[in-house]
Amino acid sequence: MLFTSYRLGQLDLPNRIIMPPMTRSRAGVGNVPTALMAEYYAQRASAGLIITEGTQISQQGQGYAWTPGIHSDEQIAGWRGVNKAVHAAGGRIFAQLWHVGRISHVALQPHRAAPVSSSPLVANGVKVFIDPEGKGPQAGVGEMVQHSTPRALSETEIAQVVQEFATAACKALDADFDGVEIHGANGYLINQFIDSQANSRIDDYGGSLHNRLRFLREVTEAVVAVTGHERVGVRLAPLTTLQGAVDDTPQATYLAAAKVLDEVGVAYIHIAEADWDDAPEMPAAFKEALRMIYRGALIYAGKYTAERAEIALCSGWADLIGFGRPFVANPDLPERLRNGWPLNVPDTGRLFGGGAAGYTDYPFVVQN
Repeated sequence: MLFTSYRLGQLDLPNRIIMPPMTRSRAGVGNVPTALMAEYYAQRASAGLIITEGTQISQQGQGYAWTPGIHSDEQIAGWRGVNKAVHAAGGRIFAQLWHVGRISHVALQPHRAAPVSSSPLVANGVKVFIDPEGKGPQAGVGEMVQHSTPRALSETEIAQVVQEFATAACKALDADFDGVEIHGANGYLINQFIDSQANSRIDDYGGSLHNRLRFLREVTEAVVAVTGHERVGVRLAPLTTLQGAVDDTPQATYLAAAKVLDEVGVAYIHIAEADWDDAPEMPAAFKEALRMIYRGALIYAGKYTAERAEIALCSGWADLIGFGRPFVANPDLPERLRNGWPLNVPDTGRLFGGGAAGYTDYPFVVQN
């Protein structure tokens, strides 16, 4: 089933292999996507769908050095070049819209202001990547530091961030993306509202589960109003405790989140499973419950092999499978999986920052 076609919204995907978001920190001055990024994504256009690395919707939404934005005219022009290259290579591409919330540092914020979050809570030990000497991505030299203490967004500011997501979605369409994915996972801003231990608010955005899901609903509804239902997906990370985001009742919380997204009517939910060594497997019963609650497409990502992907697809609880790390070093991954060819091993020392080395120089089995 992995190599069968699939209709996702308005797109006909030639296979069910998804390239999920992976931060690579290669953006240029002003966080503008570059020609090198266009080459990187175009090399991987044989994926059924590419979802870009996290792309901040505002400078306030940035949490790491050298990540691309989608809020300035120059950034839009840069992404237009990326998308032209991907489409010319026969690919399909969504932009992942990203606001990191508290997972940032004053060095990355406008006027060195404090990052923002649902609540003024610090995730101790959670670090971000900064460029303290301003050497830029080509140098590939940065520093990992504890994220800065955040302040809580006011309700007026929450409404402004919701509008920034909608504006970013509009800019993504202007940049010729095929659609957008809202990043609601991995301990970033939307996740900071959803998970009970990251949200200490006592207003309409905190306390009850209904209130903690309000921001997710408002962002998704605002983006759908811009793009239409068929061009929007949402990434969630149920049952994980990423970057200090912990929920007291994760199964109940994320089944309720899936119900919200079913009511709004997004094209897909992208489930990020735990993918670290010795990570617990997501219970099959939870996956089956998600399938019953949510009627759209379900993408799963997290240490999948071709064999595990076939099981997931044939079991019926997944429609599409994301292969993250394998795409780093294997631009022709679908062909390698189809033929059982060996995979290149990624150069882990060149994942973030730098130039073409460890980014666009991995060989194809059959050179183009």
